Amino acid sequence: MTDESAPAADTAAPKRSRGGGGRRRKPREKRSKVLVVTAWTAASVVVLGGAGLGFVYFKLNGNIKGVDINAALGTDRPENVDNGSQDILVLGSDSRSGDNAKYGKDEGAARSDTAMVVHVNKGHKSASVVSIPRDTLISRPECKTDDGKTDPGGQRQMFNTAYEVGGPACAVKTVEKMSGIRMDHYVEVDFSGFKKLINTLGGVEITTKKAIKDKDSHLDLEAGTHQLTGEQALGLVRTRHGVGDGSDLGRIQLQQAFIKALINQVKDVGVFSNPKKLYDLANDATSAITTDSDLNDVKSLAGFASGLKGIGAGDMKMVTMPIQYDPADPNRVLPLEKADQQVWDALKADKPIPKSATEKSAGDKGDASDVVTSD
Repeated sequence: MTDESAPAADTAAPKRSRGGGGRRRKPREKRSKVLVVTAWTAASVVVLGGAGLGFVYFKLNGNIKGVDINAALGTDRPENVDNGSQDILVLGSDSRSGDNAKYGKDEGAARSDTAMVVHVNKGHKSASVVSIPRDTLISRPECKTDDGKTDPGGQRQMFNTAYEVGGPACAVKTVEKMSGIRMDHYVEVDFSGFKKLINTLGGVEITTKKAIKDKDSHLDLEAGTHQLTGEQALGLVRTRHGVGDGSDLGRIQLQQAFIKALINQVKDVGVFSNPKKLYDLANDATSAITTDSDLNDVKSLAGFASGLKGIGAGDMKMVTMPIQYDPADPNRVLPLEKADQQVWDALKADKPIPKSATEKSAGDKGDASDVVTSD
């Protein structure tokens, strides 16, 4: 599709008085969006699809990549509890192929650079987000590999190797074995797609309390307020050495802060008065993600996003899975099994995560927790 084709939907676009200009304004209401990439897809269907532009629908539909998790895992999964709540595994891929090659050498397989279990409560009014450190040593289950063979898994395997050896299906299987919770959906975002989406949104405003500099993630920010470009936002969510102790734990805290900033600001970008921008957002969003097969068409993705639209940043409790440093290797962490069970039990019961579950964890401590804010 050319740029000239998208504005044809202007006659169907809802009229709103919200101004553009790229300046951040304080949200006028608490409600916002979660899983932003899907929310823009929902909006595009309403505005663009409503104008009768069927080719737009098929263009966006063709962007989405799907993985049939159900077929890959079969019946060896936790019980599917149908109580209205949802559990979604969200991964950020660190593939270095294609447009992502500038971020490092491609060593043959991608790993899950970011992993979050998002639990949406049964009323779809709040959510709990549990970040899983990529360096966590776990018992990884047996998984099918891309070439049809079987990887035996084993003890003391890094969590992010699950994606490396068996792709999305192995990542889901590993999380389900760890948590005892069946994942209802899977959403994966890659580096280059994330960067394009942030640029199309016009950037995200954050405030840093101290300078963050990391040549490996191409990030150089002085203390103060910044309107992050896509490149800078990607650097922020990827940096390991710019804050904290250089481990994955500081990076997770920055990721959580950035997500809240993104959610707080996403609705004030004035896209409904600009069909071209709306189309670009939807195109970037659908191009950036891989989903499970239940979400890999625009209609299903839009319905899924619509059910999440009442959840704002203030309605999300974000924690890191309880862990401790590995005495045998300071570059790795180990699950705190009893505390972890408290977290997973809370999600299964559709209840808030108790504070006692994380109070002894190394994951929610450290000097990166308040480095970035969206105030």
